[in-house]
Amino acid sequence: MSQASLRQIRRIDGRGLVLRGQDIDTDRIIPARFLRSVRFEGLEAHVFEDDRKMWTGAGAHPFDDPRFAGATVLVVNRNFGCGSSREHAPQALQRWGIAAVVGESFSEIFFGNALAIGLPCVTVSSGDVAWLQDAVERDPAVPLEVDLETRSVRCGPRAASLEAPAAVLEAFLTGAWDATGLLLEDFTQVEAVAARLPYVGGF
Repeated sequence: MSQASLRQIRRIDGRGLVLRGQDIDTDRIIPARFLRSVRFEGLEAHVFEDDRKMWTGAGAHPFDDPRFAGATVLVVNRNFGCGSSREHAPQALQRWGIAAVVGESFSEIFFGNALAIGLPCVTVSSGDVAWLQDAVERDPAVPLEVDLETRSVRCGPRAASLEAPAAVLEAFLTGAWDATGLLLEDFTQVEAVAARLPYVGGF
């Protein structure tokens, strides 16, 4: 099968955005009142909206902090994306500009929803998350590289090993994560199957 039209994801380069905290759930990532959108358009404007309004930490909330403007790699802690199974959560993050998430662990459903839209979620050790977060906060301009082929996350001169299921890495590297793209790769097969179905072709 030709994979020329499939979007292969091998490496994500950019800058980081640090979001500290364990068990950050999807209700916080995108509040429930925004789930009425079925096309996901405009969700990026409401990422962590309630958290941002209630922020009491030093400086601006990370998603409002101008130092992190244009960041593409989100660095999180343990059990990110837990809670309800809303697919709007990874959609909102990706539409905001996040192209990869590095963390200690992820909710299984969030992980699957992210895979379906081509948003890699990879894990590194808690120690590596700590130095990544510290390094990005010290210098938000430091370059980050998430390399799915070499299974590494590089921040400046230092690198850490990343983990993800082998099948998931293969899906990103080959473009097989893109279910729609796979259908369009050989649409003649889709048409052939449809022609055999009585509820499509008629009785």
